[in-house]
Amino acid sequence: MKLENKKLIVKRSYKEVYKCDEGIAKVFEKGHPKADVFNEALNTARVEATGLDIPKVKEVGEVDGKWALLIEYKDGTTLEDMMNADSRNLEKYMGDFVDLQLEMHSKRSPRLNKLKDKLSREINSLKDLDATTRYELLTRLESMPKHDKLCHGDFNPTNVIYGKNGKMTIVDWAHATQGNAGADAAMTYLLFALKDQQKADLYLKLFCQKSDTARQYVQQWLPIVAAAQLTKQNELEKDFLMKWIDVVDYQ
Repeated sequence: MKLENKKLIVKRSYKEVYKCDEGIAKVFEKGHPKADVFNEALNTARVEATGLDIPKVKEVGEVDGKWALLIEYKDGTTLEDMMNADSRNLEKYMGDFVDLQLEMHSKRSPRLNKLKDKLSREINSLKDLDATTRYELLTRLESMPKHDKLCHGDFNPTNVIYGKNGKMTIVDWAHATQGNAGADAAMTYLLFALKDQQKADLYLKLFCQKSDTARQYVQQWLPIVAAAQLTKQNELEKDFLMKWIDVVDYQ
């Protein structure tokens, strides 16, 4: 894969993201599972097929011996940057954010992996949790309604590009699944709460209003998605997430 005039825009422990003449290139560290790169490309292609306007996959290849994923570039800034720069209009931006999530949830992609299966695998992999807690989490997961809505899995304002024309686009479909929108909303709430509880509360209020969903329904998913987030092994998040997991028996 050739990348002309590349400029580093994001650096993570396992990948670097570049803007280049060809689009946006995610270059993964050596040793990153090849299957994960192809799975992200496949997820993105399947989401494209729903008709949702997202940056399209252009190529999967290698850059300097590392696997890389090339996608379309969408001009704009992240919704998180917009929220931070124009905090007086936070409620308006949050409303737009929820509307975009609900548009996504209206789509179906029957060939995507099932969210319940993904969450079950993640909970079973958590050896930091004792067997009783894992059992309680899995029992709760199994009791939750099975749906087939398009779910992002990491839907937060850093993954929404706000264009100059006001149109918003969702990026980064590595964790896309089909499943229950309440679980997807619970993960979004959790991602907000890890940074800013006030924004988390505003998000949940607007999501429940706009989707006509009971707040308690989303909250029932929180211990489950907190356990899933724990698999990312971010030590800075661990204590916060464990508090949510510890309330598995509330309600």
